[in-house]
Amino acid sequence: MTREANAGWTAEGRIVLPGSTIGVLGGGQLGRMLALAGRHMGYRFVTLDPTPDSPCGQVADRQITAAYDDAEAAEALARECDVITYEFENVDAGVARMLAEKTYVPQGDRLLYTTQHRLREKRAVEACGVKVAPYAEIASEADLREAVGRFGTPCVLKTATGGYDGKGQRVIRSADEIPGAYAELSRAKTELVLEQFIRFEKEISVIAARSPRGEVRAFPAAENVHVGNILHLSIVPARADSAVLQRAQELAVRIAEGLDVVGLIAVEMFLTPDGGLYVNELAPRPHNSGHYTMEACRTSQFEQHIRAVCNLPLGSTELMTPVVMVNVLGEHVAPLLDWLETPRREDPHVTVKVHLYGKREAKAGRKMGHVNLLTDDVNRALDWIQAAGIWETENTGSV
Repeated sequence: MTREANAGWTAEGRIVLPGSTIGVLGGGQLGRMLALAGRHMGYRFVTLDPTPDSPCGQVADRQITAAYDDAEAAEALARECDVITYEFENVDAGVARMLAEKTYVPQGDRLLYTTQHRLREKRAVEACGVKVAPYAEIASEADLREAVGRFGTPCVLKTATGGYDGKGQRVIRSADEIPGAYAELSRAKTELVLEQFIRFEKEISVIAARSPRGEVRAFPAAENVHVGNILHLSIVPARADSAVLQRAQELAVRIAEGLDVVGLIAVEMFLTPDGGLYVNELAPRPHNSGHYTMEACRTSQFEQHIRAVCNLPLGSTELMTPVVMVNVLGEHVAPLLDWLETPRREDPHVTVKVHLYGKREAKAGRKMGHVNLLTDDVNRALDWIQAAGIWETENTGSV
């Protein structure tokens, strides 16, 4: 079938039907799982990534191996695809803008421009009427000293761009740490932002989807546990008051609508002991804390993203079973493989679903896969994680 046969226009925008080719900027695990979900629906995939044999490239119809800012490669991607999406937010916004001029990029470049920069992101969230932690723009060490004095310690200094999994940030616990923190992060040659420390009870996240036709749906809130600034566990349903979790979903929907999101937006929040919710970060893409949806929800986050960018009706986000998602980092791969090959008596209360991403080198701290534990009792799933011996170095005793 031709492109023309697979695409149509309605009063609610362009619709990209199965049989079309979806281009993915980025060849990591999120792109891989997007392609696997889209293949079930009949779509073809081309990915652009600088790493040969990337996780997404292994399951796509073709990989264009080139740097993300390679204009010629981006044009080649545009020629081959009916619609283009991205699997991570550090795509060059200029490349996204150029692609939008040559083919259909329903997510556009404005949301990328906003979420690639912490100060712009915080202002955008506030404009939606949603709380963020008190913050200050930092242009000098004197600015930092003044803001620390105002916020108190501990507080967190972050680079405005480029940070992820705890990179690009420093916790300041006393005034003595101010010079070193400023010297270290100012080397990044980007604006800095200081955030007041929120004494939170839990970290939660909600993933919402919005289509060009304006349909919005939010997935159930996940309770997230981090180890070493990297997500370790997501527990769903989150262990919090149902009214608070409903409000978290409503805030995510408000942000999706206020920012004219197309596709997915992951909204990470702090839940305070008094039931307050403060948005910490946004991610305009599938998110690690949404991997639980792959088996636990009627529609996975990956299928929902495909539906949204192609302007199909969105799927149900109903949770069918409680679930715990646990990340597999490089240091966990060998014990996971040992566990897989060892016969054992299965726990009838826990169903284990293993997802590995096809990365060649298992480096410590590198996300290599995840495991979804479907259960009728999340405490049984947490006990399974402790007993499996795969995550021996992780401190999960407090979850």
